[in-house]
Amino acid sequence: MNRRRKLLAVLVAGALGISLTTVAQAQKVHRVGILYGATKNAPRLQAFFQELGTLGYIEGRNVAIVGRYADGKIELLPEYAAELAAENVDVIFASSTNAVQAARQASASIPIVFSVVSDPVGSGFVTSLGRPGGNITGISSINRELAAKRLQILKEMFPKTSRVAALITDEPQVGPQLEQVQQAAKRLGIDILTAQVLRRDDFERGQKLLRSWRANSIYVVDSVRNSTNAKLIAEFAAQIRLPAIYAESDYARAGGLVSYGASFDDLYRRAAQYVDRILKGAKPAELPVEQPTKFELVINMKTAKALGITIPQSILVRADKVIE
Repeated sequence: MNRRRKLLAVLVAGALGISLTTVAQAQKVHRVGILYGATKNAPRLQAFFQELGTLGYIEGRNVAIVGRYADGKIELLPEYAAELAAENVDVIFASSTNAVQAARQASASIPIVFSVVSDPVGSGFVTSLGRPGGNITGISSINRELAAKRLQILKEMFPKTSRVAALITDEPQVGPQLEQVQQAAKRLGIDILTAQVLRRDDFERGQKLLRSWRANSIYVVDSVRNSTNAKLIAEFAAQIRLPAIYAESDYARAGGLVSYGASFDDLYRRAAQYVDRILKGAKPAELPVEQPTKFELVINMKTAKALGITIPQSILVRADKVIE
């Protein structure tokens, strides 16, 4: 029976003037694994899926999405990565540092694409940006390099800022960012206090800490847990009535005052393009790690008005988006 089917495929291909290889490729359903620390409905992840659609991938027809979403519980990522490896997916999209670490431990052969890893060389994921050399490649968010810039923007907006509370988590990408913030703080004459707000139960303790320390601004270090809690953190800043700066526009959309960083939607779209290239035969080892080309300064004027804050004109004219 199988021989008859193969013969029929050859005859159909010959009649249409195409090769059997082309027929096989057209029939192939690619299996794309998604290893994600946040929720499936995150706006940036939708940008990834939309770009796959633009590239011609239709779920159920030529692509099967095998998703594992940790909803902020990053301790689940190693287990989820092992499940994806067992599923024999063709490629794993593991956006963040945490996810890439888990995917790397699960497989040394399945191609892995990332989109927001701050320091892929320092993290040991690639040998160099130009020639990754292994099964991992993607787009860097350069958040470590942008960390100091955010503090400078905060100081420009609020020149009297002298005590800044940095909201951190215990994730691996936090340390390098915090180091850059602390170095910039010394140059700017700012003292840095570190704190965590991971759940609503942290509000009271956090408020007491920041008030006792007389913090006058908040700096939110970018991480999966902080990103998952974007709305919660924005509410905390509003409740304590302090201005805050964030790394991603998702925070500003959730009510945060100001964000500055690479366009994450753009990074995720470009990661989808890398997945496409790998599915078409490109090797991760030979695909250079790219860096951001689009950056966004987003200001939430509704939040500014609620806090009684006047945004300097020098900042407003540079804003890529103002949320009214």
